[in-house]
Amino acid sequence: MAQPFTLPDFYVPYPARLNAHVEGARAHTKRWARGMGMVEGSGIWEEKDIDSHDYALLCAYTHPDCSAEALSLVTDWYVWVFFFDDHFLELFKRTPDREGAKRYLQRLPAFMPMARGAAMPQPENPVEAGLADLWTRTVPGMSDAWRARFAEATENLLNESLWELSNIDEGRVANPVEYIEMRRKVGGAPWSAGLVEYAAGAEVPAEVADERALRVLRDAFSDAVHLRNDLFSYQREVEDEGENSNGVLVLERFLGCSTQEAAEAVNDLLTSRLQQFENTALTEVGPLCARKGLDPVKAASVLAYVKGLQDWQSGGHEWHMRSSRYMNDGAAEASATAFGMSAASIRFTPRSETARLRSHSHLPHRRVGPSLLPDFALPFGTTLSPHLEGARLRIVGWAERMGLLEAQPGVPGSHIWDRQRLLAIDLPLCAAGLHPDATPEQLDLASQWLTWGTYGDDWFPVVHGRTRDLNGAGLANERLSMFMPLDGAGTPEPVNALERGLADLWARTSAPMDQNARRAFRTSVEDMTASWVWELANQTQNRIPDPVDYIEMRRMTFGSDLTMSLCRLGHGRKVPPEVYRSGPMRSLENAAADYACLLNDLFSYQKEIEFEGEIHNGVLVVQNFFGVDYPTAVAIVHDLMQSRLRQFLHVAEHELPTLYDDFGLDTEARAVLAGYVQELKHWLAGILIWHRDCRRYREEDLRRGSTAPWRLGGPTGIGVSAARVTTLFARPSTAGV
Repeated sequence: MAQPFTLPDFYVPYPARLNAHVEGARAHTKRWARGMGMVEGSGIWEEKDIDSHDYALLCAYTHPDCSAEALSLVTDWYVWVFFFDDHFLELFKRTPDREGAKRYLQRLPAFMPMARGAAMPQPENPVEAGLADLWTRTVPGMSDAWRARFAEATENLLNESLWELSNIDEGRVANPVEYIEMRRKVGGAPWSAGLVEYAAGAEVPAEVADERALRVLRDAFSDAVHLRNDLFSYQREVEDEGENSNGVLVLERFLGCSTQEAAEAVNDLLTSRLQQFENTALTEVGPLCARKGLDPVKAASVLAYVKGLQDWQSGGHEWHMRSSRYMNDGAAEASATAFGMSAASIRFTPRSETARLRSHSHLPHRRVGPSLLPDFALPFGTTLSPHLEGARLRIVGWAERMGLLEAQPGVPGSHIWDRQRLLAIDLPLCAAGLHPDATPEQLDLASQWLTWGTYGDDWFPVVHGRTRDLNGAGLANERLSMFMPLDGAGTPEPVNALERGLADLWARTSAPMDQNARRAFRTSVEDMTASWVWELANQTQNRIPDPVDYIEMRRMTFGSDLTMSLCRLGHGRKVPPEVYRSGPMRSLENAAADYACLLNDLFSYQKEIEFEGEIHNGVLVVQNFFGVDYPTAVAIVHDLMQSRLRQFLHVAEHELPTLYDDFGLDTEARAVLAGYVQELKHWLAGILIWHRDCRRYREEDLRRGSTAPWRLGGPTGIGVSAARVTTLFARPSTAGV
């Protein structure tokens, strides 16, 4: 069968090396797979399958420095996970049988007990037998924290197979953002990252395991692994197995382009994720280790983990070029011929280096003109709270008491707001749409949180950004947590309006919460404030963010989880907390958040790009990634918004009812969550109303109220290019946008 596209020119920045123990691992893992019942008699694999797939070669390339014993164990894990994938396909995806799949998956966590030495059920199939054996052999040398992380990654990998099954059943292709998020779970790369810790003897210290830098390394690693696999496996998955979960297919449908063009776009995203990994490793890991006070041994473990992830990327690529499981005719030979055998595994491409240069070459304060706004057609609306006028009056008094409308002692340039600007921003209008049924007190609280968050978002770039004061910004952010005590303890004396406002809001908001709710709410605030420091770090590098990192951080800079948390305050204990942590619920909230964030980016484009010299705007990110002009990027962003809106509605209508059944929720809990979906619709509609009616983004208001320097630039190329998606693939040779 002819290949559906020519494999693109891959960016491979690290050399691939082969573990010397590969032959021993081959022999061991074949015996092991046969002993677990995976080869003859399973109905899934024969001996020729395991030989041709050559998982020992995969692991020898991805773990080149580990011992023979560790290589054999890791290889067994990969045999198990690939067998699971094929086993699940035959039993449930080809049917499809969702109920049978649920029963099958629900048994598997029992073979990963957290208690050391705990009993397991009797295995009923090769997948269960293999998992029981592997868990018993792996966990004795690892900490409880690693066991919990690895078990969660394994459960995610297994359980999200149901999402793939549902998409096949519905004939539905995910949108790009949804696909990236779900692929991390079902694709297994976070699980692979856990095995890197084991094989490299580099367990990530608990102090930093959940920090942004480590999370981004893991996610960028995962995305690159999955996108590479999608390119090599398109023919098998899409044409043979009827899969809808493939990144090439996702972009082919989303962009309305050819398969070859979609493959090139996937490869560009793969390159971007690798370069995000590099940037994070070079600029964030060292400062994180210093900030957390890691001793040399723990810091060395982090660095060994980073190296292990790099080895995996290059080794995984080399294996894909050779394995019979994938579409790779002539790929390895072409690579070796092009670069010479000694350098065959390192590839810097003109396309990858042009992309890197473009991301650092943005010219700030370019003249862009009034923001281009498409038609925002929400299929639902909201009403405004009858208490709006009173809230507008009371927000001025609160802002004055907190000191938001005056200069801060000893801080040059800190008089960023006055009464006129506060009234023009009109955040009570936003709160009135978000919470149309709120009492006057509830509306005031919501208005004040929105005001405080917007003030902080303006404060950090002015006070810390103009002087590139990253250390000061980091210390200021760390201090904010001191004003959100979990135990009701006292707080330090505020030194500025930002701290004073947070102390006031936290005391009144957290008082009725239980400990778990208080902790979750504080995390949502901390995520938002930490994202302001992330923006400053990019600004210092003049680096337009990677698209995936931008989308995920944008939810935090926008304060999405914080404002959604305000919607959930009245839910009490009627809904189990694990429901809010479930995949469908996170998918629902993230889809709504992305729509709102990108809506803000469209309205704020002129304010941010022309007047403020910002680089954190979704339209600019799209311009930079695809190398297209402003109106083309607007069209792409709007298409993504519409896709996210459709996903929001799809989850609400189709996935949440199944979730309710899976958790066995009672009538009251179902009613609360149905109300929450309605609250999120109000949230979206209220944000749209505010953007249309406030005086923060219109050119006449920007010119009247802005003191930021700006300069005229050349024309932005508004014209017919927005009408053709093919412009995405005709890359300009010059850097910048």
